Amino acid sequence: MGRVPVVVPSPPLPEPVHEVAQAYVRAPGPAPALRGGQVTAGGPDACVLGVDSGGSGLRVALGSAGTGGQVITATCAEPVRTGPSGIDAAHLLAQVLPVARDLMARAAPGATVTAAAVGAAGMATLGDQLRALLPTALADALGVRRVALAADAVTAYAGALGQRPGAVVAGGTGMIALGTDLAVWRRADGWGHLLGDSGGGAWIGRAGLDAAMRAHDGRRGGSAALLARLEAVFGPAAGLPGLLYPRTDRPALLASFAPEVAACATGDEVAAGILRSAAAHIAESAAAACPPPRAASGRSEGGDGEPCEVALTGGLFKMGDPLLGPLHAELARRVPQARVVRASGDPLAGALEIGRALAHSELRLPPHPTLLFLPDAA
Repeated sequence: MGRVPVVVPSPPLPEPVHEVAQAYVRAPGPAPALRGGQVTAGGPDACVLGVDSGGSGLRVALGSAGTGGQVITATCAEPVRTGPSGIDAAHLLAQVLPVARDLMARAAPGATVTAAAVGAAGMATLGDQLRALLPTALADALGVRRVALAADAVTAYAGALGQRPGAVVAGGTGMIALGTDLAVWRRADGWGHLLGDSGGGAWIGRAGLDAAMRAHDGRRGGSAALLARLEAVFGPAAGLPGLLYPRTDRPALLASFAPEVAACATGDEVAAGILRSAAAHIAESAAAACPPPRAASGRSEGGDGEPCEVALTGGLFKMGDPLLGPLHAELARRVPQARVVRASGDPLAGALEIGRALAHSELRLPPHPTLLFLPDAA
């Protein structure tokens, strides 16, 4: 398996972050990969900016402030770094600002951005620098006056359900469930691979590798099928610790084995059991995140209640029936009021949804100091 470059944390910054980012903006660099068409929103003040920053990359979108307009998207060069002060605001701005300027130039001559929403993985726990510096930096560089800084689970929610009450389970390398009745947020898990993310890709991959190593040792609970897949993907089992532990991207490496668990689940009871356990964890988080029945309904929490829309979003659920089969069964058992719906869009679409709502002063999702930070309301 090829070596993955080590990400070096950024050092403390000696000057304002937006000035550092402006230096990057002036420097030449590779053109972003653009998709989509021209924004035809009817005027230079009718655009919103959406940003989706995740562990695997950074995407930017410019769309009309109204619904139905076209959207231009760009993929930036690399994921945003995390350093001693959390998510590196300078690195994010250094990538987003030149791309945003390019998108604005392509949208219409003299186009401006009326609102921006930035969704970032780790925003809730590692986003202090972003909350402190991005609103001023975006205002100085792009003239944006309405800004929302959101956890990626919030943009996933907005992309999946818009501004309706319900719950979203976002599954990828990690796993988080987030729900709201439009008054408060209810969060379950999303605490990272060491403290939680139960049922997520890294959790499944680790369980599968554990079963493989048990088979290698001759211990109970082992799976010969998973051991064969471990050796096919990573090489000799005894060499796995030396490959895994020095890596800075251990959760991603663990999650890379989750599809192997799904592939073995049809014929291997250990692999199938791992996916059943994952489904139980995911359903448990969904149950905790679903908003309780409204008081006006006259029903008490925990009863049949009103239906709660639950959307599943993220790459985890692309594993298909080996996971979705037991998950739907667990949801029916643990969250009988859940009505599983297809996600309308992804987190980048959710960032645009929040930006459009801000532009029209129609944001109904509840603000929160870390999950959905609105500088004007702070």
